[in-house]
Amino acid sequence: MRGEDLQQLDVFSYVSAEERIPSDHPLRAIRRMVDEALKGMSGHFDTLYAAGGRPSIAPEKLVRALLLQALYSVRSERQLMEQMDYNLLFRWFVGINMDDAIWDVTVFTKNRERLIRGEVAERLLLAVVQQAHANRLLSEEHFTVDGTLIQAWANRRTFKERPDPPARGTGSGGKKLLRDTHECSTDPEARLYKKCAAAAAVPSYLGHVITENRNGLVVQALATQASTTAEREAALAMLDKLKPHRAERITLGADKGYQQEDFIKSLRQRQVVPHIAEYEPNPQWPNFLTEQERSDPGFAISQYKRKLVEKVFGWSKLDRVLRQIKMRGLKRVGWMFQLVAAAQNLRRMQKLLATA
Repeated sequence: MRGEDLQQLDVFSYVSAEERIPSDHPLRAIRRMVDEALKGMSGHFDTLYAAGGRPSIAPEKLVRALLLQALYSVRSERQLMEQMDYNLLFRWFVGINMDDAIWDVTVFTKNRERLIRGEVAERLLLAVVQQAHANRLLSEEHFTVDGTLIQAWANRRTFKERPDPPARGTGSGGKKLLRDTHECSTDPEARLYKKCAAAAAVPSYLGHVITENRNGLVVQALATQASTTAEREAALAMLDKLKPHRAERITLGADKGYQQEDFIKSLRQRQVVPHIAEYEPNPQWPNFLTEQERSDPGFAISQYKRKLVEKVFGWSKLDRVLRQIKMRGLKRVGWMFQLVAAAQNLRRMQKLLATA
């Protein structure tokens, strides 16, 4: 049974916590935004829990605690519980009294599958984007897409030859690839991949985001298995979900990795103007943009705004959970990737609203 989020708090403990936290602390604005987003998700939480049974930890509190883990670079859920035991700021943000006992770390293990099944991270990200839209922080016409490598919690030595490889491979013309003949024994959905020729191939996933070009806020986030075509496929899938937050005709900036004929044709079919960086013209790899698209004044602006999406990846991977994610399986990785994207938006929106 779902636990109640709003408890009858001890008045003295609650007031003491409010008084000890500075009025201009960034977490105050972030908590207001999180409270508003979770309030709209309350009805959805009711459908994830049984009507009877013993009350569980409120899912809103679990989500707040995981956001703290992303915002403050806490390395693990066990360390998060240790900090919540003595950190008054963390207790106040989550909604725990000063004298309440801290949860056992297995609370996250037992409830994570329920939250993943309910797509809570994706719904939270969309609720935060709605708030940004209401505060006029989003561009509805100009966007950027990019992907990043997420190192899996596995070692390349764990890749073993599969006992039952497929008769036909997944490569072009049915060619067998490494992922068809070998599989990771600790995380079967992770694949050996590298983003550049100079790097070593490591077990990994790919994370993809679409950001708007005004303030660099994430409007769509998605994780996929690593492959050479995953970035373009994920971009089209995210664009199809972007319709509520976009104009009739939009522009999409991207790097040279997205310069592929079928992808650019798919963008035009979706009323998306491709502002994709091009290689120097050569016989081996022609350019696919029209002269009108190439000479559009917004093309240079889209390429300049591409650095905003790199700031998202830089913040998420500098010393946080996405540097090498400790979860195994695509569903868990994708869920955490979307949660970190929501945390990045909250952090960015707090600064934008403060200056405004």
